[in-house]
Amino acid sequence: MSLKYFRPNISSLAGYTPGEQPQQGKFIKLNTNENAYPAPESVINAIRAVDASRLARYPDPAATAFRAAAALSLGVEADCILCGNGSDDLLTILVRAFVGEGDAVRFSEPGYILYPTLCHIQGAVADPVRFSTDWSLDDRFSTDTEKVRLAIIANPNSPSGTVIGADQIAEFAATLPCPLVIDEAYVDFADADVLALVTQHPNLLVTRSLSKSYALAGLRFGYLVAQPQMVERLERVKDSYNCDTLSIVGATAAISDQNWRDENRAKIKSTRTRMEEALTNMGFQIPPSQANFLWCIHPDKDAREIYDRLKRERILVRYMAYADWDDGVRITVGTDSQVDALLQVLPQILAQI
Repeated sequence: MSLKYFRPNISSLAGYTPGEQPQQGKFIKLNTNENAYPAPESVINAIRAVDASRLARYPDPAATAFRAAAALSLGVEADCILCGNGSDDLLTILVRAFVGEGDAVRFSEPGYILYPTLCHIQGAVADPVRFSTDWSLDDRFSTDTEKVRLAIIANPNSPSGTVIGADQIAEFAATLPCPLVIDEAYVDFADADVLALVTQHPNLLVTRSLSKSYALAGLRFGYLVAQPQMVERLERVKDSYNCDTLSIVGATAAISDQNWRDENRAKIKSTRTRMEEALTNMGFQIPPSQANFLWCIHPDKDAREIYDRLKRERILVRYMAYADWDDGVRITVGTDSQVDALLQVLPQILAQI
């Protein structure tokens, strides 16, 4: 039987389950935190302008053009940047680079469900530290770290959208005996970031994605910022050509178009405020989100039933359940018309449950 050839940890792996991507029919998609607006026109134009003959050649393995453009936008040196096929690729590289079989990876929980999957693939030990009920993270995160070889904090966190302040991140980086990754996939919707801490802490790395705030989830491009010697060593671990020619061109145009990013962010944050107020008035309990989604728990209504009934109305949200934690629905901030459709049908659903 061919399955016998797999390593035991792969055979027992449940695998990461992404949000639904319906192939047929029209849905309002508020389930995977994609940007609800079209990608920047500058990106479309840059990709269209690519000479097709370039596709016969391998892409630039270092994504040099993007690194130069990102360095200008972010105020860092180009050799502090490593590019990847989305930030998930970068997280995979980090686990490969730092974690051996039997080592531990510490991460905050509830959080991004890919983290334990990456541990399992590597044969490592998942070592989650629970948030407090107010979504704060205490000093337990940086204690009892004998076997911990990598620590990860999603900031803003998913599913809550909450953030850990820069001062506490700096304390964790100073205390932990291993690299600390701050996953800032949603940071462009937040009030602040921790990029400035990278120069102060050689073990601090920041990962980011162009999927959310630049409306480029289909392009699959992310980047990492760390001190140059860290980046140089990580380059040895990544796949030779992990970013393709078109994604590099598109990502370079996107990171150079900060005006589009700023305008889009303002629209989403405005809709987020209106959406949070309306859902709170319906009885949902929602932690203060600094991402492009809201984590919604209703004390009197079943979250799975809310998800199912919304799906029947052709509105997709993400039902999420964590052991020993309230389950809920995570709802992406869509366009105003998409949110209006949600807010129109939801009171009827709640009245029927």
